[in-house]
Amino acid sequence: MNPHDPEPSTRAWVVWGIALAVYGLAVFHRSSLAVAGLVATERFGISASQLATFVMLQLLVYAAMQVPVGLLVDRYGSRTILTAGALILAIAQAGFAFADSYPLALLARTFVGMGDAMTFICVLRLVPSWFPLRRVPLVSQLTGTVGQLGAIAAAVPMTWALGQLGWTWAYLTAALIGPVLLVLLLVFVHDGPGDRHRRGTSLTPRELVRSLRASWYQPGTRLGFWIHFSTPFSSHLMGLLWGFPFLVASEGLSDTLAGSLLSVAVVAALAAGPVIGVLAGRHPWHRSTVALTMIAAMASVWALVLAWPGEAPLPVLLLLMCVVGAGGPASMIGFDVGRTSNPPARMASASGIINQGGFVAALLAIVLVGWILDWRTPGASTSYTPEAFHWAMSVQYLFWGLGVVQIWRHRRDVRRRTTREQVASGSSMVAD
Repeated sequence: MNPHDPEPSTRAWVVWGIALAVYGLAVFHRSSLAVAGLVATERFGISASQLATFVMLQLLVYAAMQVPVGLLVDRYGSRTILTAGALILAIAQAGFAFADSYPLALLARTFVGMGDAMTFICVLRLVPSWFPLRRVPLVSQLTGTVGQLGAIAAAVPMTWALGQLGWTWAYLTAALIGPVLLVLLLVFVHDGPGDRHRRGTSLTPRELVRSLRASWYQPGTRLGFWIHFSTPFSSHLMGLLWGFPFLVASEGLSDTLAGSLLSVAVVAALAAGPVIGVLAGRHPWHRSTVALTMIAAMASVWALVLAWPGEAPLPVLLLLMCVVGAGGPASMIGFDVGRTSNPPARMASASGIINQGGFVAALLAIVLVGWILDWRTPGASTSYTPEAFHWAMSVQYLFWGLGVVQIWRHRRDVRRRTTREQVASGSSMVAD
């Protein structure tokens, strides 16, 4: 860390902390259905495939909203869009609390996905406005990792609330947290130290398209996209849908032990985030190398698990969840590359493009795993075999292979355009 960099002000930490709490609440709402699957099937009278549609729909909406949200943040500022996101989340979760049919529940979760999509990019956009340049990689990492505490908060408290309060009051209570944070947001969060609202230039539709094209054709944005494409999808694959069935049906774990291992991935992400953030800040020329190392680690440990004769030992599965969990913080490198590759006016829209990568990969991977499980399972049975799971989980190598090729390709383009000294200085419009 450069000793001449100024220290962040207390106000900067307050602004970031409140914005981070809104993002953490969005993660809470996103994850709150994970512990309510059985209750949801009874309440709405739906099948397992219809239940899985909730997850698919949220991922699809989240990914589709990233570029529009990035453009909105560049135009209207983080404070305005974060406020809109918090309002939509509160109303949508309240609607989900009172939904008594499957179509109404799907509609509510669609708006939960929309509100969720409007939080993360806003917080990322606030960080370089409030923190010294060399603190930005670390604080950005903390944003992504600490925000995931919302997923942990959605487990035990929501399980208790559903059991003690019932469906309506459990989700309504969760929705009521939003207005409290909204008041704090409106009082304390500004777009910059001297700006309550920071507005961008109004653009015509043609100019918007031109701006997006400029962001995409910047090699650093594409490098960030493929880093984000390649690093977090395995964690989403395990945490959102297929991890629990894989650990129980393929690896022979009990329900309790499988749930505990999935929680290990979140803890591993919290531990790895600051380390990766410090590495990215101190060695910006090697940011993509850190991402490639993480991809190699995940691919290697998955190969060990899938090639193990019979059920893999618990220590190997524990190592798997730690490495997979660390893939989430590694994906934040993509945003840091995008930040140093684009001018401030395009920063949020570039982040939106990059953020699509991991969620597109996760969505495709979840669908392909389901298709392969059905293909490798005899008849119409839903009792998937270890062999079927090994075939299905191997689909991840297609995504890693594509990602590594593209990272290597765009890294060469970026490095041809910049020097090691430019990257080390943190100048705008440079990347690794």
